[in-house]
Amino acid sequence: MLRLLLIDALSAVVVLGLWYFYFARFNHRRGALVLRWVESACSSRGRIVESKWLGASRLQARLGLGVHWFENARVIVSLRPRPIPLKWLFSLWRKQKETLTFEADLDYAPHFHLEVFRHRWFSHKHSHVESRSGDWAVSRPGPVVLTTRTHWTHELTPVVNSLMTSRGHNLLTVRFHPESPHLAATIPLEALSDEQAAASFLTVLRELAAGASTHRQ
Repeated sequence: MLRLLLIDALSAVVVLGLWYFYFARFNHRRGALVLRWVESACSSRGRIVESKWLGASRLQARLGLGVHWFENARVIVSLRPRPIPLKWLFSLWRKQKETLTFEADLDYAPHFHLEVFRHRWFSHKHSHVESRSGDWAVSRPGPVVLTTRTHWTHELTPVVNSLMTSRGHNLLTVRFHPESPHLAATIPLEALSDEQAAASFLTVLRELAAGASTHRQ
């Protein structure tokens, strides 16, 4: 009986070990692909200087960008914790997204604190509603901004306008801070599917940085 238990325990350890190394390698390949997209999107203006793994599902890379872009730029790729089954299942249950976060300093530190979280609400039509659609007046509003600020300062308008454009609609969070890093923006990896999407993401970041410095001009 004891021998069977030892064999079962050893088999479980082997299976978990194989699971870990297979999915750790899977995450490493996926992370490397994302970094190639980012580097290609930078074209001749920047490249990946250094990268390192912070665990089996989190990759950090430092970007060397050209003049008048960003300073101390880096990207953080957060993947699903596939190598650890329980954590992976928990992340699936919570519907956590795989993301890429860009952090950098601007030429001029912003004088304001701003954190933007994007939310979307979807509704599903029911059969009894569709059958009586004539009783409903349907409107399609534009973006709605809900803010905790009691005073809306003029320097925030260019930043928010950039976020409300079609190119910025995939950003999950954006943060401006007077201290380093001055800018941090997060996008889901599903929206960063190729080099073109990565280039569009960098364009949005440039627009956000330009908007944050507009009040200085």
